[in-house]
Amino acid sequence: MSTANPSPLWQPTEERIAQAQITKFQAWAAEHHGAPSDGGYAALHRWSVDELDTFWKAVTEWFDVRFSTPYARVLGDRSMPGAEWFPEATLNYAEHALRAAETRADEPALLYVDETHEATPVSWSELRRQVGSLAAELRALGVRPGDRVSGYLPNIPQAVVALLATAAVGGVWTSCAPDFGARSVLDRFQQVEPVVLFTVDGYRYGGKEHDRRDTVAELRRELPTLRAVVHISLLGTEAPEGALEWSSLTSADVAPLFEAVPFDHPLWVLYSSGTTGLPKAIVQSQGGILVEHLKQLGLHCDLGPEDRFFWYTSTGWMMWNFLVSGLLTGTTIVLYDGSPGYPDTGAQWRIAERTGATLFGTSAAYVMACRKAGVHPSRDFDLARVQCVATTGSPLPPDGFRWLHDEVREDLWIASVSGGTDVCSCFAGAVPTLPVYIGELQAPGLGTDLQSWDPSGKPLTDEVGELVVTNPMPSMPIRFWNDPDGSRYHDSYFDTYPGVWRHGDWITVTSRGSVVIHGRSDSTLNRQGVRMGSADIYEAVERLPEIKESLVIGIEQPDGGYWMPLFVHLAPGATLDDALLNRIKQTIREQLSPRHVPDEVIEVPGVPHTLTGKRIEVPVKRLLQGATLEKAVNIGSVDNVELLHFYEDLARKRA
Repeated sequence: MSTANPSPLWQPTEERIAQAQITKFQAWAAEHHGAPSDGGYAALHRWSVDELDTFWKAVTEWFDVRFSTPYARVLGDRSMPGAEWFPEATLNYAEHALRAAETRADEPALLYVDETHEATPVSWSELRRQVGSLAAELRALGVRPGDRVSGYLPNIPQAVVALLATAAVGGVWTSCAPDFGARSVLDRFQQVEPVVLFTVDGYRYGGKEHDRRDTVAELRRELPTLRAVVHISLLGTEAPEGALEWSSLTSADVAPLFEAVPFDHPLWVLYSSGTTGLPKAIVQSQGGILVEHLKQLGLHCDLGPEDRFFWYTSTGWMMWNFLVSGLLTGTTIVLYDGSPGYPDTGAQWRIAERTGATLFGTSAAYVMACRKAGVHPSRDFDLARVQCVATTGSPLPPDGFRWLHDEVREDLWIASVSGGTDVCSCFAGAVPTLPVYIGELQAPGLGTDLQSWDPSGKPLTDEVGELVVTNPMPSMPIRFWNDPDGSRYHDSYFDTYPGVWRHGDWITVTSRGSVVIHGRSDSTLNRQGVRMGSADIYEAVERLPEIKESLVIGIEQPDGGYWMPLFVHLAPGATLDDALLNRIKQTIREQLSPRHVPDEVIEVPGVPHTLTGKRIEVPVKRLLQGATLEKAVNIGSVDNVELLHFYEDLARKRA
């Protein structure tokens, strides 16, 4: 990487810097906690990682976190994994998410938008009432702190109510989007054994209705721990036998009762697939998510009561949970349920216009699709209220930065952010007081000691290395579900550099303090921000009798795209004709997710393995990215080196 200093694409004005919450926080923290008053963000960040306990204490005071029981100290044990945050403290996430109802009862907490693109508001008082009613009903159903409550739901107000009611009673929320097939959902929910399931009869996407009643019936059959199923009628059907009606659970006028739970009490379970086995069931805590999201949304995203926060997401992606946390800062959040490109590619810009979004979050892939389709946001839509366009899911390419700058507004804060389901937050990204350079994330987040390391653990500047975090973050998993000895959690992040979080991304930390993300250093499939393990694909595809074995790779492209080929080794006598091709794609679409249908299906002479029988994914990915055979793989560890030449040749042809 060059250490030259190019001109920034965007620079905040002095007025904007002065008005930013992070500026006010720094001045206050300097007065009350010894933070540096000079030196801007770089000095504040250094202080936040050097004085970790003091920084997080300051965050809880600045945002007036309500502890039902006070904490003994900020950090007990600070080793990773297993850091102990705010021991002895109790609080409730949902109480904080509904605080604005006390002062802004009649203003919108939620704006719900479907494919008609008309916005329906839900006021703070109405949201609070529904949460109170549902929380009381959950208690009546016997839901107790620690019980799991699941949602097979699209991005609708009922999903937000269900999450907050679950948190209010101390239950543990978990959700999947209804475009997930039954097998994908069961691989997730069966691990956590939910006692309540919220479901829809179907959903609308791309102008079509998708009936999910058969899938819901299968989920009910295969989840024996369920005590209750709640039916939400989006398509107008009757509740199936034995299911409860949503309206009957949310009609009472009851003030919510918030269970005071320990700081590290589970809030929700998110899923991130590794390359083998079932998806990782990642458990994050009420207190850890509360303080991390207050920091991220209130300071980094600069959100407050005057803002409207729209991020295109589904309930199967951590960005949905992050979006819901916009309520913590008193912000109105925009929920869109539908296709990102319906009825045309400009759909998300139309929603931003109609809802008055001030922060519009989307994927890098959507930005690049708009560029390719010749969309002109500022010409066709009134985006005067949009202050920031944020992107995640994959790195935003330089052309994406230029397109947003040229086609939305020159004075536009472009926040490319990068984090992970694993922490349900950002490691690096938005800082409202810093310049934006093309192709770069502005800076690491406060309290996050983000570094780029070489294989021996030496920090690198202006060179590509592994993304590591050397100090604990409050939203790091408290554990994985069904991982009693913690070995799977440890092996996922801490086996490369003991005591240091290795995330699995290639990054460069520049001498300017900005960050460049180069994509995954492991073989997780990351499509539009939704991760799936290759094992999920193999299980589905290899049920087809014609497929002997398969190999799937996801590769970030220089233009911001994502190429996901599926390599198939066919059974004797089988032919990769159109009929088989269609069945492969249909299998993945229906059993797993439409997002993970491969871009190409390619017949191969065989799938290479390690000597212990594991499919060689990362070396094949490296070959397809242009690495030489010697650099891509340890040849002595491969069962059949000849097979790798096929992928070498393919890479040459594609180049």
